[in-house]
Amino acid sequence: MIKLLLLTNNQILISNIEEVGVDIGEPDCKLIKPFLVNQSNETLSPWLIDFSGQDTFMISSDKIITIAEPSEKLLKKYEDLIKE
Repeated sequence: MIKLLLLTNNQILISNIEEVGVDIGEPDCKLIKPFLVNQSNETLSPWLIDFSGQDTFMISSDKIITIAEPSEKLLKKYEDLIKE
């Protein structure tokens, strides 16, 4: 499911997200093709692209403040980018 995530560091991501069953304290959310949302001009850029070549990341749910449905406009931009 594609969702908008607000992280504790105030970054906003749009990503396909899956909850994963793991031991307590281990990352429990799988982010598939996450993109950082630039709030000033609503552009998207691959998350952590400057540091990693991978497109799947594990994150602890305690690093996520909230999860929301993306706007239709943002969802379309994201879907267009991940198709390429």
